[in-house]
Amino acid sequence: MNAYLQAFRKYAVFRGRTSRREYWLFVLITTAITVALLLIDLLIGTYHMDLGIGTLSGLYLLVALCPSFAALVRRLHDTDHSAWWLLLILIPVVSLVVLVFACLRGTRGDNRFGPDPLGPAPVQGSALTGT
Repeated sequence: MNAYLQAFRKYAVFRGRTSRREYWLFVLITTAITVALLLIDLLIGTYHMDLGIGTLSGLYLLVALCPSFAALVRRLHDTDHSAWWLLLILIPVVSLVVLVFACLRGTRGDNRFGPDPLGPAPVQGSALTGT
């Protein structure tokens, strides 16, 4: 739940990095809330068949839109990719590249977008890593 709230706290932060875990927990919780609100829309009669969405779920998706894009931009940054890669979302099938980037492990240690959200990378040959 903290990952979800963290994404909403950083709703307009398009710099820095987000870990895979934080991003995908946010996506999971956002999806669950949307489905729950769709069911409520169906039960109370506020689902619009011609639009394909309900009033409550539609309002929630509007609220979650900016935090979702900000979290995805930070996720791309974690994999050392620019936010310009989001333009691929406009191209069917090719947009899957963005999904692959979101699933990739982030770069270890600092990259051009900021420090590693998981903390500093272990030093090779140190007593802590056992190598």
